[in-house]
Amino acid sequence: MHNTSCEIGLFALFMLAVVPPLCAGTLGQPKDVAFKAELDGTEQFYMEMLPDKFNQNKKYDIVIGLHGHGSDRKQFATDGRPECSSFRAFAEKHGMIAVTPDYRAKTSWMGPKAEADMVQIISDLKKKYKINLVFIVGASMGGASALTFAALHPDMIDGVTSMNGHANHVEYKQFQDAIAESFGGTKEKIPEEYKKRSAEFWPEKLTMPVAFTVGGNDTSVPPDSAIRLAEVLKKLKRKILVINRPNGGHATSYDDAVEAMEFMLSK
Repeated sequence: MHNTSCEIGLFALFMLAVVPPLCAGTLGQPKDVAFKAELDGTEQFYMEMLPDKFNQNKKYDIVIGLHGHGSDRKQFATDGRPECSSFRAFAEKHGMIAVTPDYRAKTSWMGPKAEADMVQIISDLKKKYKINLVFIVGASMGGASALTFAALHPDMIDGVTSMNGHANHVEYKQFQDAIAESFGGTKEKIPEEYKKRSAEFWPEKLTMPVAFTVGGNDTSVPPDSAIRLAEVLKKLKRKILVINRPNGGHATSYDDAVEAMEFMLSK
């Protein structure tokens, strides 16, 4: 058990959290994997961590960790902040393959190129290993991107955990230069692209269990759209968990992250 102090890149996040061990299992060291993007021929990367005593002939679930704005694939693979350490402990406990993509780091925001890379990574992993279920987890930008990808490709995702992410790019006001570069233009020039990548507009696509963690005092990624989406999903009789900390900021504690990810397995 130890105390973790962390800062999320440009979001200047600081917090202290007590991080208890989730299990006694072992997850392999992160391994860099390079691939040629089918979309544009560029070299892209992700990291993978295989479970202890990995057996090539056995079926495994995959959990994908999406980093925040200003970071890259190494964040969820190596960082000690609660959102990231809980992700690795969760993969250990359930004997999963853990994957942490760049998805066009560092200002990804799940634009068309990042989306195409994600589809390719999941497809390649299913060719490389015997895969059962695929889960997606993200924090901040990664939380928003997890919702976006799941809404765009519900057939590829079996559960989602969005930590301090938003669900509406049309109304979101932060990091607009980076998002415009990722999406291929401003929301004024290509409004349909922003709507397409806003999960709040497509709740019917989110058929899998979805867990949200939000903070009422989060000014970097305000929680309103995620809360609205969760309410609609509840009305649609989806399996939904919302951990709302009214006095919380742009952060998710270790315990809340674990609870959210465990709920994600409820399918």
